[in-house]
Parts: sequence; C-alpha cells; structure tokens
Amino acid sequence: MAIAPVTAALFLPLVLPIAFWVAWSDLKFMRIPNAAVLALVAAFATVGLLALPFEVWAWRWSHLALVLALGFLAHAAGLIGGGDAKFAAAMAPYFAAADLRVVLALFGACLLGAFACHRAARSLTPVRTMTGDWRSWTHPGFPMGLPLAGTLVLYLAAGLAGA
Repeated sequence: MAIAPVTAALFLPLVLPIAFWVAWSDLKFMRIPNAAVLALVAAFATVGLLALPFEVWAWRWSHLALVLALGFLAHAAGLIGGGDAKFAAAMAPYFAAADLRVVLALFGACLLGAFACHRAARSLTPVRTMTGDWRSWTHPGFPMGLPLAGTLVLYLAAGLAGA
C-alpha cells in the first residue's frame, strides 16, 4: 500500500470518531450529518499538511472533486444518497491513487460484511429491543455510511500496520 504508517498514525485518531459518528447516524437516522462530512474534510485539510508532502496533499484535493462529481451523478441517477456521495468525497483525499484497487476491494468486503451483519442484527430481538428507534431496520435503503466508514478506518489501520 502507498500510505505510510506515520501518515496513517496521524490520520487515524481523527478519522476514527468521525467514522463511528457517521456509521451510527446512518444506522439510526439513515442520514449522514453534513457536520461529519465537514469534520472529515477539516481533518484532512489540517493534519494532511503534517502527514503528507505539500504537493501530494494538494493533489489529493482532486480526489475529493472527482468523487464528489461522480457521487452527485450517482445521486441524480438515484443510485446512492446525497450524504453517501458527500461522505465518499470527503474520504477520497485520504486514499493514495496507487491504492485504488485495494480501496475498491476493501469497500466491496466492507459492503458485503456490513450488509450481512445489518440484516442478521435486525433479526435479533435483543438487538432490536436496544435499538428499536433505528430507521435502518425498516427503511427500504441500506445505510451506506457503515461500509464507507469501515473502508476508511480499515484502510488507515492497514497502513498503520504497514500492510
């Protein structure tokens, strides 16, 4: 992977609480807060200057722009939610372009795992009792914030481990 362990170590402590916030909010409300998206962008804007060479940091903003444009097209086509598009765009600068295949494979694994766990958990009475007000249990859509957040966290964790 192209992410250095030091870079991952600088990003992960800031990204982790935002990722949990996004996953929880999408499970409970089927919404990803704009404040979480902005927090993720702000974390990259500030810590990225310390974690990456300036030229790399500057070019990574093009990842955000590209994913945002693609996300809005996907949203307009009814394929994904607007919050999902914005959060994916906010995540994009954290990924090295050289790791695109790894990121896509990781997202695929996170999506399958999150879907299976979500569907299994909603069928368990104790889980439903504790989380009865979560919209994702009955909503026809799937809370994509869960696998998106998982992808970012696992990518950074793998970078931290030097994988």
